[in-house]
Amino acid sequence: MELFDLTGHTAIITGGNGGLGLGMARGLAKAGANVAILARNADKNAAALEELLGLGAGGVLALTCDVADEEQIAGAMEDTLTAFGRIDVCFANAGISGAGTTIPDITAEGWDHTFAVNTRGAALVYKHVTRHMIDRAKRGEPGGKLIATSSGQSIMGVNRSSDYAASKAALNGLTRAAAFELARYQITANALLFGYYETDITAKADPKFAEWMSRRIPLRRPGDQAGLEGLAVFFASPHSDYITGQCLAVDGGLCIS
Repeated sequence: MELFDLTGHTAIITGGNGGLGLGMARGLAKAGANVAILARNADKNAAALEELLGLGAGGVLALTCDVADEEQIAGAMEDTLTAFGRIDVCFANAGISGAGTTIPDITAEGWDHTFAVNTRGAALVYKHVTRHMIDRAKRGEPGGKLIATSSGQSIMGVNRSSDYAASKAALNGLTRAAAFELARYQITANALLFGYYETDITAKADPKFAEWMSRRIPLRRPGDQAGLEGLAVFFASPHSDYITGQCLAVDGGLCIS
């Protein structure tokens, strides 16, 4: 649709080779954007690359990158800029489900690993991508978009999820701080608090969890992959330019149930 044409825009998506990230990448590719996927699994990267290449006129790049490693982040940013010349949109989507322990069983190692990926990883991705965006703004071309994949668990309680919930709540705080600090460059920052979607991560959960979710979600269904495409395109497009600092629940009403 011409109203949401992203031709000439470049978007990076961490963790974009599957689940929510790949769903959003499909929409961006269909809208004509150049898409760079930054993710750890080379085989999944190759499969995502093949799929996305057939969806739109923009270029597609798949780079092996672990967001817990800042050196890898910096290298992936450099490779993306070499390939496409610019980065307009950054989806900080990479994440892990957490250690799954009760609070009395928390370990420093498990807690730190969850935060290293879910919170510090996003912060370091933003560090490197905003250096490019700010430099571009100083040269007379302001603007840029940061979109974080957060979770409804950041504002709700769930058993055996303290590290995950805390890491995503911290990501919400990062979002608000980034929105305030970067507004002078017309860079916006928002977080999407996703509810229950059927992904590789949720497939590993106890089946009773899916049953419990289906009863609790007011719309009585998980999120749909097709909806992710339009959501990503909207937040990547100029039509969301006046939205910043928001932590938006995308959960079928789960957070109000």
